[in-house]
Amino acid sequence: MSRTVAFIGLGHMGGPMAANLVKAGHRVLGHDLDADALASAARAGVEPAASAAEAVSGADAVVTMLPAGRHVLDLYDGVLAAARPGTLFVDCSTIDVADARTAHERATAAGLRALDAPVSGGVVGAEAATLTFMAGGGEQEFTEARPLLDAMGKKAVHCGGPGAGQAAKICNNMILGVSMIAVSEAFVLGESLGLSHQALYDVASTASGQCWALSVNCPVPGPVPTSPANREYRPGFAASLMAKDLGLAANAARAGGVHAELGLQAAELYAAYAERAGATEDFSGIVRTIRQNDGGHA
Repeated sequence: MSRTVAFIGLGHMGGPMAANLVKAGHRVLGHDLDADALASAARAGVEPAASAAEAVSGADAVVTMLPAGRHVLDLYDGVLAAARPGTLFVDCSTIDVADARTAHERATAAGLRALDAPVSGGVVGAEAATLTFMAGGGEQEFTEARPLLDAMGKKAVHCGGPGAGQAAKICNNMILGVSMIAVSEAFVLGESLGLSHQALYDVASTASGQCWALSVNCPVPGPVPTSPANREYRPGFAASLMAKDLGLAANAARAGGVHAELGLQAAELYAAYAERAGATEDFSGIVRTIRQNDGGHA
């Protein structure tokens, strides 16, 4: 069934996601503060709206993809009153669990409904409509949002109540960040021992060391031709975004009194990397920082 969807936030992720909703037959009213992003979305069939409130006022559902929790909450404060009663707000941003729960509360208080549904899959997944959605909120809201999520991705998992989607996202990315560091350290160790990248990959990718960070996003050029390492670490998933997600995970661990030693250390390493060499690189480029710290083995 075709719907009218407001899509707020048409950047590297939101733009292709909105375009895939158009391809699925939905009418999409889009808004972004960046004129170039809005123009690009318009070329994909998104109808530009002069303001977020204008887009929301004519929508059956609202999808948001914004940088941080404060942006989501500020937007909600500005547009909830413009939405039709009962409108479903689906936030696909990656934000703090507490902020996601606050967003749910504000939407509910305004007579609306909400779902937090952050994504995994990066820009490539957004473009190819192969994202995985991790959803938090009511069963009914998840069921209603499912056709929209299916148009933008290949899998959607209902993780629990408000904030559960964000919780699943930061836990997943803590695993990813720690595993990428481990894989990178293993390759640097292999280099120091005279082991070729291909030999280590051929063993680990079919043995107990196999993981996504190795088999899909291998941090060294050669073994996986499609990995960012083969294109000068141009981002699939930017180091700055990994640093952000690990920071959220670290904050949650501290708040919950969880002893997540590797997660906390990974957050520190990625924060430093993203501020320096990794500012414009894929998160797998951290292997070069590890190599430099090791003395520059090649």
